[in-house]
Amino acid sequence: MSLNIKPLSDRVVIEPMAAETTTASGLIIPDTAKEKPQKGTVVAVGNGKKDHTMTVKVGDTVLYGKYAGTELKYEGTDYLIMKEEEIYAII
Repeated sequence: MSLNIKPLSDRVVIEPMAAETTTASGLIIPDTAKEKPQKGTVVAVGNGKKDHTMTVKVGDTVLYGKYAGTELKYEGTDYLIMKEEEIYAII
């Protein structure tokens, strides 16, 4: 997937994964009760700072905070742009 957004400095662009629609027991979750996804795929990575190289790379699946980053819509797709330090783990 080619994305024409190049984040600056230590920022990354993440495509969030779809929110869960059913529980483990099979109950359907209504739209009003769904939580924001906290997992996504990195689609673009900045160059990092002078004294910090980037740990994540394009294609990594990552975990991030529920309210991390800034939401943006580009060419009909929802993305999050955030600093690398807001990412908790690479899965």
